[in-house]
Formats: sequence, C-alpha cells, structure tokens
Amino acid sequence: MSAEYSQRKAMLAVTRASLTAILRSPSAVIFSFGFPLIFIFVFGFMSEGKPTIQVGFTDDSDTVATNMLYRLICDHEFIRVVKKEQAVLWKDMQKGRITAILSLRPAADSGFPRYNLEIVHASAGNDKIGLLQTALRDINYLLSQQDKGAVPLYASIKTAPPVPGRIYRTIDFILPGQLGFSLLSAGVFGVAFVFFNLRQTMVLKRFFATPISRTAILMGEGLARMLFQLSTAVVILLIGYFAFGFTLVNGWVTFLELLALSALGLMVFMGFGFVVSGLARNESMIPPFANMITLPQFLLAGTFFSIESFPSWLQPLCRFLPLTHLNNAMRNIAFEGSHLTDCTQELGILLIWGLVIYMIAVKVFKWEN
Repeated sequence: MSAEYSQRKAMLAVTRASLTAILRSPSAVIFSFGFPLIFIFVFGFMSEGKPTIQVGFTDDSDTVATNMLYRLICDHEFIRVVKKEQAVLWKDMQKGRITAILSLRPAADSGFPRYNLEIVHASAGNDKIGLLQTALRDINYLLSQQDKGAVPLYASIKTAPPVPGRIYRTIDFILPGQLGFSLLSAGVFGVAFVFFNLRQTMVLKRFFATPISRTAILMGEGLARMLFQLSTAVVILLIGYFAFGFTLVNGWVTFLELLALSALGLMVFMGFGFVVSGLARNESMIPPFANMITLPQFLLAGTFFSIESFPSWLQPLCRFLPLTHLNNAMRNIAFEGSHLTDCTQELGILLIWGLVIYMIAVKVFKWEN
C-alpha cells in the first residue's frame, strides 16, 4: 500500500528548490542586498556632514514680514523654518526632528536691543545648536551694523536650558524607506519573473499533473522568498544599527517587530508579483508592468524624503500607496517607540491592499501561457 502523499513535504521541497535558485541569481542578490546597502552607506556618510538646521517659532513670536530679523533667519542658507502646530513642534524638537524652537519678541523699550530672541532646544543635538547660535550671532551682527552703524546689538540672544530629547539622524528616515523598497522590489520583480518562467518552462503544468496542490506551490515559493528577504532585512538593520547608529528604541523588541512588519509587507508585495506574472504574455512585458507598480512608490512613498515635501494636491496619492504605510509603520516602531499594536491604521491599510491584490491574483493566475 503506497504512503499517503504529503503536501507539507512537497511544499518544503518547492521551498528548498526555489531558495536555491534565488541564492544562485546574481540579480536577486544585487537588488535585495546591493542597492539598499549602497543607498544606506551614501546617506549614512552624508549625515556626518554639515546638517540642515530646522527651527520653529513660538506662537507669540513676531513673525510679520516687516520684521527684518525674522526674514533674515528664514533666508539663511543653513536654516529652514518649520511651520507646524505648537504641540507638534515641541514633540519634533524632543525627538530631534528639529533643532530648536525660537521665541522672538520685541524689547520692552524702543532702544537697543530691539528684540529678545530665546533659543529652546533638546539635550540631544548640541552639535546643531552650536551652528544655530553662530548663524544667529552673524545675523544679529549684520543687523547691528546696518542700523545706522549702532554699536549695541540689534537683538538680545540667550539660550534656555535644554529639555530632554534624542537625536534624529538621517539614517533613521532613510533606512526604513530603503528596507521597504527592497521588500517591494523583491516581491514584485522576484515573484513575477519566477512564476512566469515556471509557467513558460511548463514546470507549473507538470506540477498540475502531480498531487501537489496549488496552495502548496504558492506557499513553497512564498516561503522561499520570505526566508531570503528576511535575511536581507536582518543584514540591513544590523548594518544600520552598528555602523550608523540607526535607532532601535526598544532594542531587540523593536528589531523583532520590524522583522514581523517586513514579513507582512513582503506578503502584500508578492501579491503584486503574482498579478504581474499572470498578466504578462511574454517576459519583455514584465519590467513595464512591474515598474508601473514600483516606480511611483519609490518616488512618492516617502523613501528618500517626507511626503509633506510634495504639493498638497499630490499628498493624497502618496498616502494611498501601500509602501507609504509600511514606511510610516517602520519609522514609528524604530524611532517613536511604537509597537505593532499601535500601528493599527497602517497595518489595516496594508491588509486591505493584500486582500484586494490577492483576489486579483487568483483571477489572473494561469498554469501555462
């Protein structure tokens, strides 16, 4: 009597074969490891250069257009004025996202100094505070000379005692974006090419003639891709942490939560790969289809810079993209100290995307060309 056919063993056999094929593919290794690490190294070393000084102003500050001191601060080559609600500014300062909050008020009398300028900053980021103080002193000296050659200083500048905070480095923004895009590229391009080749070489049709189920095939291929990509995530996170000081607020807990989030993101993105492989009639059609999915997200999903930098009419489209929510969740967990249970909105949107895309993938799935 023959032994009962084991779908689990068949699935693991597919997983081993697929994982071996992935590891032997130079393009898979380069796209998954190479490109993200290149960007991380570039931006990691760039962050060691002279930083941009971002500041906010208190609500009671004199920020009218006729205030020459305010205008020169806004126009300074190293200073960028951030305009947000007061509570948001204070949180951003404590988390190192902006350097300081300035309080600019007219002096009590009409003589000199004409203004009182107070600098409030967090305990972290003192390197930027030094640059800010130098820039403000230069502006103050310039205005003092222009005001009829007056000897007294145009403004009285003082620095308040620092409030508790931590440093927000460039790598804290860049690394989650690069990790997310690595998962997106692997899920779309990797799955699309693999399944199209399996169908073109009649491997899937041969599978169809065996007792192995369609679910076991998909799970085997998906598990191989998952193991490979999670290994790349581990390498990217460890290099970012040990080489560039990438923030993992809660240590190993944060690290494991980022891996779990990476697994969810990859599952969603593999659905796009299944759709592309089902729609493509020949191999040359895969890159255009895949780029239509990956390129907009690479540019608009906050991979290199915040989506707030885009025009207001474009931001709703940015927030519609699944990679945006994966990137936001990763940054919230890594730097903000959030947990997966705190990212319900981002996780919910990713799950909705996954449900919709896999429904489409089932419809377009084909055993042969």
